[in-house]
Amino acid sequence: QVQLVESGGGLVQAGGSLRLACAASGSIVEIIHMGWYRQGAGKQRESVATITSGGYANYADSVKGRFTISREGAKKTVYLQMNSLKPEDTAVYYCYARVEYTAPWDRTGVSDYWGQGTQVTVSS
Repeated sequence: QVQLVESGGGLVQAGGSLRLACAASGSIVEIIHMGWYRQGAGKQRESVATITSGGYANYADSVKGRFTISREGAKKTVYLQMNSLKPEDTAVYYCYARVEYTAPWDRTGVSDYWGQGTQVTVSS
């Protein structure tokens, strides 16, 4: 009942910028927290940045000072502003959300959802 739609990926030269967006939709009561993960070629998926419903943000050490995560509550959208991009930032970036959702027969639950991923490629 919940979907995450990502946008903003692409190819950029080192030192450039990209802005990723992820919009959540569906039978949502509350998005507890949202974030971005990435997976480079031959690597495991890793956390990049997360933000709670209260606005607390957490960043991987490798992106601190370069990436900024923000959240727009009304449209249930999370953004990742990526500046000073490096070749090592190349990966598929996935949107993530932990959601309290409404279900049939006036029930609710909590579950994790993932977007399909968007490719970010940074050239030297």
